[in-house]
Amino acid sequence: MTEARTTSYSRVSLGIIASSTESNLLGNVHGGDIMKLADSTAGAVAYRHSGGPAVTAAMDEMTFLEPVHVGDIIKTYAQVNWAGTSSMEIGVRVEAQPWGDAADAPLHVASAYFVFVAIDEDGRSRRVPPLQTETESDVRRQREAEIRRAHRLARKAEIDQGRSE
Repeated sequence: MTEARTTSYSRVSLGIIASSTESNLLGNVHGGDIMKLADSTAGAVAYRHSGGPAVTAAMDEMTFLEPVHVGDIIKTYAQVNWAGTSSMEIGVRVEAQPWGDAADAPLHVASAYFVFVAIDEDGRSRRVPPLQTETESDVRRQREAEIRRAHRLARKAEIDQGRSE
């Protein structure tokens, strides 16, 4: 069994300045571009925690809280919330701040939960290290991730049952 890795071991933050290439018809940053940045951040976390390649298996939830504007500095913060045998839940927080005014506090604009599966060179799932929580917040995140996982599995079972009837 691989030695457990702490939540701080694989924590990642990425940032960009939103340009007009990311804008939607309303002149705000397109939600898909924010999703892509969040997925990329989560992917870096999954790679670090698992010690190798990992692929997005599911995006459990993404909530957009505020619009992001062209010219904003967008930052993502991500960490492993839960680790199973070969899969991990990665939580991502997205913040935005006007690039020209450091006095403006960053605004929490989106949150997402991704499920990644670690893969070997043949594309088959492989084991990931257990997660070692470090703070009360980590323990809370792990508990909430277990609830989301239970809901995913229950939903899948109910759908599979309905298809077999």
